[in-house]
Amino acid sequence: MIARHVVRTTPWVTLIAGCLTGTALLAAAAYAAATQHWALNQDAVRLAFLPVIAALAFVPRDPFRPMAQTAPTSAWLTSAGQILLTLPVVAVTCLAQLRLMDYTIARLSRGTTAHAPAIYPLIAQLAGWCALTLAAAACCDRSRYANLTGAVAGPVSFVIFALARYAPRIDRLFDAPPGTAHAVTAAWYIVAATATALLVAALRDRWQRYARKLRLVSRPR
Repeated sequence: MIARHVVRTTPWVTLIAGCLTGTALLAAAAYAAATQHWALNQDAVRLAFLPVIAALAFVPRDPFRPMAQTAPTSAWLTSAGQILLTLPVVAVTCLAQLRLMDYTIARLSRGTTAHAPAIYPLIAQLAGWCALTLAAAACCDRSRYANLTGAVAGPVSFVIFALARYAPRIDRLFDAPPGTAHAVTAAWYIVAATATALLVAALRDRWQRYARKLRLVSRPR
C-alpha cells in the first residue's frame, strides 16, 4: 500500500523530462563541438545538469502528508521513498552526461597532448547540488508554501549555485580553478553531507510551520 502510494505520487513526468532535456542539450553541444571543432568542457555538463536539478526540486512533495500523520506508519516515509526512487534515475543521467563529455573530449583531443581535467570535483559538485536542492525542497514542504515547493526550492538552489561559482573569495572553495581539485571536492562533499543532514531533519519534522499572526477575538460579555 505504501509502495504504491510512493510510486504514484512521485513526479515521474517532470523528472524524466528534466533528465532528457539536460541530456539532449549536452548531446547537441557535443555534436556542435565535434562538427565545428570548438572545445567542450565541464561547464557544458553543469549547464546540462540544471534541468535535472529543476526537476529534482519537485520530488519531495507529499500532498497527503497531513492525512498520513494520522496513519500508523511514519509520515516521512512517502517523501523518503520518492527520493530513493528518483536517485537512480538522476545517477544514470549524470553517468550518461559524464560519459558523453569524456567521449567528446577524447575525440576532439585525439592526436594531441592535451589532458582532460579531473572529473571527481565535478561529481562532488553535482552531488552537492542534488543534496542542496532536496534539502531546500524538504524545508519548503514543511512551511506554509508547501504547494509551491518546486517553484521556490529551484530558484533558491540556483542562487546558491551562482554564489558558489561567482561570489568573490567563495569561488576558491567551490570551483576549480582557482581552487585546487582536492579542496573543491572536499568542500562539495561537506556541503552534500550537511545538506543531507538537514534533509533528514526536515523529513522527520511532523509539523508544518505557518507564519500567521493569531488574532485575539474578544468574546461578548
